[in-house]
Amino acid sequence: MKRELMEQLEGYADVTAEIENSLKSGTDFNEHEGEVFRYVNAIHPSLVELKVAEIIEETHVTKTLRLKPVEGILPPFQAGQYIALHVDTGKIKTSRPYSISSSPTEKSYWDITVQRVEQGLVSNFLLDEITPGNRLFSSGPQGVFCYNPLIHDDTIVCLAGGSGVTPFLSMIRNTIARGLNQKIILLYGAKEIRDAIFFEVLSELSVVNENIDFFPVFENPPEGFKGPSGYLTADIITRLAGNLKDRTLFVCGPQAMYDFILEQLSTLNVPGRKIRREMYGAPAQPWNCEGWPSEISGDETVTIRVNGEKSFTSRSGISLMNAMENNGLLVPAVCRSGECSMCRVKLLEGKVFQPKGTLLRKSDRMFGFIHSCVSYPLTDLEIRT
Repeated sequence: MKRELMEQLEGYADVTAEIENSLKSGTDFNEHEGEVFRYVNAIHPSLVELKVAEIIEETHVTKTLRLKPVEGILPPFQAGQYIALHVDTGKIKTSRPYSISSSPTEKSYWDITVQRVEQGLVSNFLLDEITPGNRLFSSGPQGVFCYNPLIHDDTIVCLAGGSGVTPFLSMIRNTIARGLNQKIILLYGAKEIRDAIFFEVLSELSVVNENIDFFPVFENPPEGFKGPSGYLTADIITRLAGNLKDRTLFVCGPQAMYDFILEQLSTLNVPGRKIRREMYGAPAQPWNCEGWPSEISGDETVTIRVNGEKSFTSRSGISLMNAMENNGLLVPAVCRSGECSMCRVKLLEGKVFQPKGTLLRKSDRMFGFIHSCVSYPLTDLEIRT
């Protein structure tokens, strides 16, 4: 706005006079420069240095790592969030997301629970090589798989499988610690009782807290078990959780569980807005995903060229991110599930497969950017990072 027009505004003279007075008698804030940035960075750090304070054996294939800050305080988090743990195995530098299973009310440590994955490079390294006293780096807390009292029902139904139970334990602990007026119904599918992570803890918490219901569902139930068995079918869900009309559903587990449960919920006419789904990593067998080209097996050799300089070969069934990491390239990543967009690269030439539901922004589609964690090379590629 031109000065002559501003001078015609009502109160202009009073405002300019006040500004002049404040400049004469005001405080010099230069000494406080950067305080806001330091405060925000403490709450939302890009990197946190942690030490392993304790290792707790949960099942025959699962351990909890209790992580404390090397310096300062841990940034706050919401129940249901995760951290991306940075790992250098000696062979590869990479990261993996792990949900925090401790309560947000616990300020001195984070618990993350690691389940062994067959031929899993990172899970095997963490379970076999990491000991108390070791130091690790992680991102700050991430994710939106959290209960919001403004938009979610007072009663939530949590459907878990495998290590997908970890964010729900954090939610339950948070609800109890804060005395929230919230009902949590947890249905946990596991093959056998020995595979059920936190089984004793969840059983005890449900007994002593009337707002917590815990229903384990075993494919192979132990002798004398009186609960439901098999899979989390529509019948079992409604039998244990009741009428779903006034409930919000949270789902977390491996891809096969998602495929099955979402189909079951569709038969119950549960609207999509009532279902909250946590991202659970890239598919291990993309060739089994909807839309994968039938003429490609997943074992084809492809050549990938990065930034016009480095070239290497990989296989069509290996994600672009894993291919780059396997060849010494460090890729920024948090979720590794096609959600956070930290790992996106520009596709200059070639064709990739991205599973249904990959959360690409409209601008990414317009300008040729892809999420490398869930992009599988169907042909030779040229990309720019």
